[in-house]
Amino acid sequence: MRILKGLWHDEDGLTTVEYALLLLVLILGATTIWVGLAGQVGNAVDRANRETEGASGR
Repeated sequence: MRILKGLWHDEDGLTTVEYALLLLVLILGATTIWVGLAGQVGNAVDRANRETEGASGR
């Protein structure tokens, strides 16, 4: 905790904290996009499988 307080009062520490927060926001955004795309791709693959099975007469 003492390290964080020291970084808070030091200007270089503030820059470090700002970059860490920016990195956190970017990671959260990328994760959200990744999860959303995974669902859409999964749905598209399922739909293609159903259409292929219907076309092959199974």
